[in-house]
This record gives sequence, structure tokens and C-alpha cells, in this order.
Amino acid sequence: MTTVYTAHTPYSIKQWHLESLGILGGYPVTSSQNQTMDVFHTRFSTWTPFENKTLNNQLFQERIRLIGHWFDLWMDKQRKQFLQWILSKCNKSQLKFAQMWLLETIPMTEVDFTTLLPRFISLYIFSFLNPKDLCAAAQVNWHWKFLTEQDSLWMPKAIKLGWFLPYTSEKNEYGVWKQHYIACATNPDYFAPKKTAETHRTNQSKAEHEEKMHEKCLRKTLRETWALHKKELFKAHPPWISGTRHSGFHRYKFQPNLPQSVHVQARWPATTLLIKNRSPSQKDTPSKYFSEEVKFEPKAKVPVEAEKQVMLSSFKYLPKRSCQNISQTCLNGVPSLQPHLILISSHVPAYEMILDSVKPEAISVVYEPSGATLESLLYYVQKALDGRTAKSIGILSDGDSRGLTLIQGYRISSKNLLKPEVKGFWEKLRCCVEEGGHIDIFVSLAASEAGMEVLSQLSHLTGVLFRTPTGIATGSYHQLLSEWLGNQKDNYPPFLYFTEAKLLVWLRFTELLEDALKAARRNLRPYFCDLQKHVAGKIIGQIMFDTLSWSEVQNHQGIAQALADGLTELSRGNQENPLEFLSHFLMKKSIKKEEFRNQVVSTASTREACVGVSVQSGKRYEDTSDKRKSLARELLLSEGNYVHTLEIVRDVYVKPLNAALASNRAILNSLSVQLIFTDILCILQLNRWFLGELTERLKEWSPAQNIGEVFITFGHQLQTYTNFFNNYAVILKTIDKCRETIPVFRAFLRRHDRTVITSMRSLQDLLLCPSKRIEEYLNLLYALKLHTPAEHTDREDVTAAIKQMEQYRDYVDQLKQNVGRDDQLLSTQSLIQGCPHLLKANRYLIRTQKVVQLNCCSERVSMPYRLYEHTHDLTLFLFNDILVISLCSISYKPFEWIPKTTHHFLAAVKLHQLLVEDIPDSKYIKNAFFLQGPKCHWICSTEEDDKFPWLSALERAINCSLQEDIYSP
Repeated sequence: MTTVYTAHTPYSIKQWHLESLGILGGYPVTSSQNQTMDVFHTRFSTWTPFENKTLNNQLFQERIRLIGHWFDLWMDKQRKQFLQWILSKCNKSQLKFAQMWLLETIPMTEVDFTTLLPRFISLYIFSFLNPKDLCAAAQVNWHWKFLTEQDSLWMPKAIKLGWFLPYTSEKNEYGVWKQHYIACATNPDYFAPKKTAETHRTNQSKAEHEEKMHEKCLRKTLRETWALHKKELFKAHPPWISGTRHSGFHRYKFQPNLPQSVHVQARWPATTLLIKNRSPSQKDTPSKYFSEEVKFEPKAKVPVEAEKQVMLSSFKYLPKRSCQNISQTCLNGVPSLQPHLILISSHVPAYEMILDSVKPEAISVVYEPSGATLESLLYYVQKALDGRTAKSIGILSDGDSRGLTLIQGYRISSKNLLKPEVKGFWEKLRCCVEEGGHIDIFVSLAASEAGMEVLSQLSHLTGVLFRTPTGIATGSYHQLLSEWLGNQKDNYPPFLYFTEAKLLVWLRFTELLEDALKAARRNLRPYFCDLQKHVAGKIIGQIMFDTLSWSEVQNHQGIAQALADGLTELSRGNQENPLEFLSHFLMKKSIKKEEFRNQVVSTASTREACVGVSVQSGKRYEDTSDKRKSLARELLLSEGNYVHTLEIVRDVYVKPLNAALASNRAILNSLSVQLIFTDILCILQLNRWFLGELTERLKEWSPAQNIGEVFITFGHQLQTYTNFFNNYAVILKTIDKCRETIPVFRAFLRRHDRTVITSMRSLQDLLLCPSKRIEEYLNLLYALKLHTPAEHTDREDVTAAIKQMEQYRDYVDQLKQNVGRDDQLLSTQSLIQGCPHLLKANRYLIRTQKVVQLNCCSERVSMPYRLYEHTHDLTLFLFNDILVISLCSISYKPFEWIPKTTHHFLAAVKLHQLLVEDIPDSKYIKNAFFLQGPKCHWICSTEEDDKFPWLSALERAINCSLQEDIYSP
């Protein structure tokens, strides 16, 4: 039976409740309504429909709003009572949900940071506390006690005070350094080892303790004996000559028979030490190392080998650490008293690499030339030798064939060699070299007359043999591996100081470094020129404004200064025609300036003049034939090295690849092998013939011998080199493709590249040698021509060979330029987003210019009064046939200085279709010009210094393009 309440009692149902269930207006329900109520399965006690989820959710939301309305009307006390009552009705999961919600809404503020932060951050925070505060923090709770007693906190504090743990702690030991710190702080004066062992619960035995005491006693006795020896030595010999050859320090008296227990004077000439053999059963006492009496005897001479054995037998009873230190210095016997010393300037390229290549038996001294003096340099040498003399001293610093630059701003040459400070430096440096020793200068002074004069003066001044390389044509520091003055086969100077493999790596790296510096200078030269002008302008402007007023600065011009000089000359004499004299004076001054410029340009432009500077400035050799023979020997030596490099390619790469092909285990197919190595093998065959001809000429050498005709014959066969250079790009691409696609070939290259056999070079580096060899041929021919008399029969052939090689050098340079142009086109194409294909035969980039695109606000206004607004930033790429216009956008990244510049392709206009007009400067626009294409036009503006060079380059390119169109078929 369904009951409907019509009166609104506290427990009655409101009208909207009945409407939500389909009972309208509180009227009695019909039979259809009864059926609906049966479907909903409702209960009047809660009015909650079970199966209809929509109505259930609607009713639930309405009741929540009703309770929320009641909750807003309650007081705070009533709200708390309601919350307590409703929470008591919840189960554990509901209470846990409420707890998490409360933690997210109201986070806890008073919480232990060590429970939330990672342990290493907590330890880092505790590391700022002093020991007293750490002990106080350990009393907070057990977790803080565990953290504050960590060894990582207490070990730095103990070591800082010099308190080291007397034993190695175990992995599971805890709080060791804190206990050691407290123990040392309690009694800092003395802490017995026995008490230390008891404090830290170690298992150190009594025998180990006694052994340590014996070792301590031994070290104390050795120190006292060595101090006594030094005292006696300094009494007999002053410290500035001790250790020299004339000091008598090494004069030992010889004892012919050495028994098992002998008296030996090993580094202690005034003290007799009794060395005995140690037996396992012998008790460790100090008497086993030394006799009970220490007596002084005359100096006894002992053979070096016997001294070495006795010293090593005595050193092995020392503690482990001391024995290791001594064995490092005495591994090959008694330390060498005459080592090799090498002076290395920090201005040498990659001096860290050359320093790393110094042999262990040599002493290296690195100095900074910019802040050093000759006295300080000599002090470094004497300090490194420590009273000893050196077998030889090497000097590796800047210089050329005419002089040596030891320190910055002080060049040692024949002009200043006899100055007192320079003369004193070389005389004192000679005292650091033993009798019969030599000084090696790693600068090719022997390649010129001026350098030979310097060497002659140095040898006469010091009486020591000076050795330098004689090569001039092998490039960056490669002359160090050429012939040396006074060279012996078993005493090659570079390998006395440096390890061969590392020296070859350094030589190769300096070559790469010089190429990189050339590119850097070429790219940075415009920037530095502008910077120099800017700084010079600032300085000049500051000086002028400090001395002159603004009106005076405006009135004084450059021409005014020249006129002032002319008027000064005019006032010194009585001239009948002052105007004619003044014009003649200005013309003469202009001509002198022009002649000076031409002289500088001609001197800097001739390659032959650069080679012959030393010859023209100094005195020529009296016997020219000897110099020609020396140059011929150098040519033969460098040609042998070059052929050996080509043979490395054949032996290391070609032969293994062909052998793999013959054994059906091919690394590369025969087509790839032929494509890569055919041309270089032909070059090897040609240069082997050339080497044989040079060898025959040198065997039959005479003053009338000719070399130029061999060069001319060789030049007629340079087609082999031409084939190689034409296929050079294909060869490199083939190597790269095979390395990327064939793993076996990749492993083959990794196994053979940059080894000692290949002189620490890769296959690509070896293939670069033919292009550099042409430059070396030219250098040698220039030097040969300078020392060939005009009446000699070989003069004409050498001149013809030089001309032939210069033409081929220009051909190789043109190939390099074409390859560089193609790379430049590809890089420009990749730089511009959406750019069409730019790579085309005979196309090259002339200039790049950044401009500002302007928009005219009103073209009805006359030209001088037009207003323009800045719309975009453009970049113009001028090629020899087209002009590419790109839209330039600049964006900055956070925390970076350099902005990111992107280029979007805008248009490409052929130069013969381009119209350029200059826009006169006005009050509203400056440095502007107009570009008109077939379809659109641009109004551009640039900087004041860039407008004229840009328009000139653009005009020349347009004229050349028009001429090519006229003469093209």
C-alpha cells in the first residue's frame, strides 16, 4: 500500500521529492503510477531508487546540497560535533582517505627533514656543523645519532687537524672517525699506538707494533746519516759547484774484493755503513742494518755495479712506501747524474702534447716566454739539474732560419749575440753541460747563412757543439726530422728527448693546428680589422677631444695637415713661385707614398723573395757548390720520405686487401680497391723513378751537375697527379661509403689507421700527401735557384721547372677552390630553409649582406619627404649569376649569449633581370637602395660602411652576368 503525506510535518515529503519520483502534486497515484513505482523499487523510509542510477545520483546530489545548506547555518561547535559524529560512522578505508586528503590540503610543517630528504642531502647539511654541534645533534633521536656519527662527516674534520686513523677500518665498522677525533682531542700531545688499538678494537699484534718501531728507528738513523753527509759535503765543496765534474764528488776509491759484509760508501762518502744479508730467522733489530760503530774513513772507490747492488739490497729492507719511492728513481740503477734536459716554450703549438712525449730519463722544463727573462730561464735550468750537469740540453721554442726567440720580444741573432746579457746567458748555460756534451736547438738555423753565422758565434763563444736541423721544405715543424748538423745515426737528437711515436703524433697535430689557424685568421680578419679601426678611432677621438674643441675638430681635415707641412717647407726658403713649389711638394709626397706601397706589395707577394731573405741579408757562401749539394741532399732525403709514405699505403692497405681478394675472403670488392688505390699507386711508381734519378745524380755529383732537367722530365709526367686530383673527391666518398656499409672494412681501417707503421696517420691523411708535395717541390726549387749562379748550365732548367711547378700549383689551387665553392653552395643551401637547388657548374658565392627591408608609407609624397617603416630583416646572398633573398629571423635562448638565426627563402632573381637604384639620403632615410625584380621589388637599407662595397660588388656581378649572356651561344 502506497501512502502519500499531504501535511507538511517535519517528517513529511516535500513536493519536489514526489515530483522527482513521478508522483505529481501529492495526489493519489493511479494504477499506471503504481506500476512505475514497482519498477523503481523505492522505499519511503529513504526514498532511494536502487536500480535507476540517474535518479539515484540526482537525489544524492540534492541531499548533499541540502546538508551543505544546513552545515552553512550551523555554528562552529555544531560543525565540530557533526564532524566527530560522521567520522565515527566511517570505516578504516574511509578514515584513511580523509587522512590523505587532509595531508594534501594542509601539509605538515613541523616534520623531521632527515626523514623526507635523501640521506646525502641530510649529510651535506650536517657537514656545516662543528664537532660540538654534531655531538649535540646526536642526542636528538636515534636516526640523528646514526647520521651524525657517519665517517664522511668526521673524517674531513680529523684530517684537517692532522689526525689520521692509524689503521684501515673494516667495511662494517661504524663511528670510527668520531671516536678517533674524540680520543685525539682529549689528549692531542701523545697517543700511544697500543692505546689507539685498544680504543678502536683492532687486532694489531705486538709483533707488528715492534716492526713499525724498528722501521721508525731505521728511518731516523738514515735521516741523521744523510744530514751528516750533506754537512761534510758542503764543508768540502761549495753548493754552486757540487755535483759537477770538477768537484771531486764522484771520486771513489776502489776496493777490489767485496765480501758478503762490506763497507760501502753509497751516497755517504764520509760515513761507513755495514750492510748485511737478512735471514728469515734473524730478529729485526736496528743492528741488522748498521754496525754499532759509525766511523769516518777516507773516500773509497767502488765500482758502479757493486754500488748499485749494495744500495738496492739495503733499500729493500725499508718500509714498503719508502721502498717504492726509491725503486722508482733507482729502477735502472743509481740515478743518472748526467741526464738530458729539454727547454720547452709554452708558445709552441700544442706544447702539452710535446711535454707528454718527453722520455722518462730526460728532464723537461716548461717556461712562459711572455713573462720570462734570460736570468729566470737560467735559474729554471739550474734548479731542474739540482747541481748536476746534463749530457745535452735541447731548446724547443719559436724561431726561424735567421734567429731564435727564447723569450717574447727578445730575438737572439747575430746582431745581439755579443751583448753582455746574451753572452752571459750562453756562457752560464754551457757550464750546465758536461765536457763533450752538446746543445740541440730545435730551430732550423742551419738552413740559412744568417743562422749558420749564429751557430758559429755560439760555438766559438762557448766551446760546445751546437746541433740544429738543416731542413727547410717540410712544413710545420717537420724539419725536426730532417738531417742535423753533427748528426750520428745512433744519436739522433729528437729521439734523445722524445718518444718517437708521440713525437710523430705531435708533428701531425701541429700541421692540423696550423691549417685551423689559417682558416681562423681568414674568417676573423674582417672582424679584427673592424675592431682595430673602432678602438683606434676611440683612442684618436679621445686624444683630439682632450686637446681640441669641437669647432677645431671640424675645421681640421687630413688635407689641412698636408698643406701645413707644405707651408712649413715653403717658409724655410725664399721661393719665386710659391704655388708651383707647394703643388710640387704635394705631388712628391704622394709619389713617395705610392712607391712605398708598391715596394711592400712586391716584397710580400714574391714567394722566391721570402725564401731568399736570409741569403740576401747575410753573407753568401764562399763555395756555392757545397750549398747546392746540401740542397740536393735535402731534396733526395725529402723525396725518400715521400716515397716511403706512398709505400706505406701500398704495404699497409693495398697488399692486405688484394690478399683477402685472392683468398676468397674479400674485405672490399676489386672494383672498390681499384677505384681507391689505382691513382696513388701510379704516383708511387712515378716518384720511385724520380727518386732513382735523383740518387744517380747525387752519386755522380760535381759542381757542374744538373738537377733541373730531371724536374722538367718529371713535370711532363704530372698527368698521373692530374688523374689523382680529378678523382680525389670520388676516392674519399668511396672510402666513406665502404666504411659505413661494410663492417669488415670498418674494422680493417680501425686496425691499421693511426699506428706507428703509418706514422700515426689515417688512410685519408696519407692520401693528402701528394697535394702538399707540390708546395715542397716549389720551396726546394726556389732555394736551388738562389744558390745556382747565373752562368751555371742548370740555371735555365731550374727556372723552367719553377714555372712548370707554379702552373701546376695554380691548377691544384683552382681544384681546391672549386671543391670549396661546391661545399659553400651546399652549406648555403642547407642554411636557407625552403631554398631551391643551388649547386650548379661555375656558380660561386660572392658576398653575403644583411639588410633591413623598408616599406614606404606614402608614395605620393616627394622623395626627400617620404617616411619609411621597418618591416623585416633580410639576408642577401650574391652569387655570380643570381641573387638569393631570404627572410632572417633572430631568436634568443635562455641562459645563452649567442642568438639563433634562421633563414627562410623569399626569392631568387637572375642578375641580368635585376635593376638596382640608389636612394639619396634624406632626413628620414639613409644608406638605402632599391632592388627591382621581374615580379616584386624591395627597399633595403644597410650600414653606412657596407653600402658602397655591397653596391659595387652587386654592380660588377651584374655586368659580368650581362657579358656572359651576350657572348654565350
